[in-house]
Amino acid sequence: METMIQPKVTGYRQLTATEAALMNEGKALAEQCGAYIAKLRAMPATGANGVPFTNDSPDGPVPSIDQRWVSIGATDLQRGFMAVIRGIAQPSTF
Repeated sequence: METMIQPKVTGYRQLTATEAALMNEGKALAEQCGAYIAKLRAMPATGANGVPFTNDSPDGPVPSIDQRWVSIGATDLQRGFMAVIRGIAQPSTF
């Protein structure tokens, strides 16, 4: 693995190879979660009254998804991954 020294960023330190690997693993997991969220967002939304319904497709019925909760979940997942990455990086600033 090539060692790269980055310019100094206020509040951040140079990461070890293990820390960088942990951050990269977390970023990869976040991308997987993002792909799952995108898949959910591509599905039909629930009706205006919030009642689930199904849509017929050539492959069978497609369930409707409450897109409001999908958005809440996406935000919480993003917040969680940011917190984990911050826990690894341990910045010294606010």
